[in-house]
Amino acid sequence: MNEVRIDKWMWATRIFKTRTIAAEACKKNRVMINGVNVKPSRMIKVGEVIQVRKPPITFSFKVLDLTERRMGAKLVPDYLENVTTPDQYEILEMNRISGFVDRARGLGRPTKKDRRALEQFTDLGMMNDGFDFEFDFEDPEDEE
Repeated sequence: MNEVRIDKWMWATRIFKTRTIAAEACKKNRVMINGVNVKPSRMIKVGEVIQVRKPPITFSFKVLDLTERRMGAKLVPDYLENVTTPDQYEILEMNRISGFVDRARGLGRPTKKDRRALEQFTDLGMMNDGFDFEFDFEDPEDEE
């Protein structure tokens, strides 16, 4: 076996959970070889570098061996080498640190964690720090 379909190989090496998702990623131009978008039926060879865009970063994998059969996670390093640049992992870490939840407005309810964070942010106890916001200004007309 000197060539394998890219969607089968990405599924077999556990880059994607299902072969359908791997094929969809190819169709949505999220999989590239040498900077060129590929179709799911593209045959790959040993030594090629595959870029897979999973927002917010782009992973790069070098093909070490070919397979069409799904394998256990312990066997994956025999078939691919992760050559993703460190700056891509920095982007991922910055995304994780920022704590921003990428949820479009109006889609779904906030989670318990979101609700608690919002309550903590808008807690009235923080506003009640003993400072009186009611001002006692004397009206200049009252002095006359």
